[in-house]
Amino acid sequence: MTVRLLWFLNSIQNKKVKCLGVIYIGDRYVGKTYLALELANPSYEYVKVLSPDYQDLKSLLWDAGNNSPMATDTDTPTQSRQIEIQVKLPVPKQILVDWIDTPGEIWRPAWQQSNAGAWQQFLETVRKSTGIIVVLPPYREMIAPGNDPELFLTQQQWCHRFEQWTDFLTTNCSNLRHLLFCMNKADLFSNYQQESARLKYNPRGSAMNWQQRNSYISQRYFQLIKPYIGEITDRHPSLSIRCFITTVYDRSLLSS
Repeated sequence: MTVRLLWFLNSIQNKKVKCLGVIYIGDRYVGKTYLALELANPSYEYVKVLSPDYQDLKSLLWDAGNNSPMATDTDTPTQSRQIEIQVKLPVPKQILVDWIDTPGEIWRPAWQQSNAGAWQQFLETVRKSTGIIVVLPPYREMIAPGNDPELFLTQQQWCHRFEQWTDFLTTNCSNLRHLLFCMNKADLFSNYQQESARLKYNPRGSAMNWQQRNSYISQRYFQLIKPYIGEITDRHPSLSIRCFITTVYDRSLLSS
């Protein structure tokens, strides 16, 4: 589920459809849970979660005591929830999405070795999925002054991690039709309010169409890994790939 459903579902022609097997993955501490919760926040005009409502979803995902998202259960390789979403496109649509979340620990070799059965179960789920959203952190050299860059991978490490994502996606995702890469925490590496104004979706006419948005984001923020994205495309020619930046601090950027 989550980010960029406006693009992800823009090509669906039926007024009410069921989208099966959308899986939501990313490393630890990249902000997956917080992104999921904020998309459900009813304050945004164009994407509305009808069921479960925001408060019900928040009770499942938010730790009120620590005022932070709950950690995803590491004992369960996938957590599935059916979400009904209303998307305000030129023709409004209601979509039933099987949102499949994963703990970040699942990508650690030690976890995979200690939980071999659960890992195989996860791979079976991945092989059936038609849509995958990969949430990425920024890399250290991108981080704006005033933040701690030591919390992030170096540019070289980040590229190496994306190479691993490329290997995983090309090897295990034979049924994949839609792939979204979302670089999260845009508030740490960009003028996110300016980018939001530039990229904001408007059903009455936006400054950029879907293709122009993807080209702009790819060139500005994903240039380093374009060869790997090209490798995925070469292995899966029918696969549609889009790149985005996201932050929980701007609803327009999160959902445009």
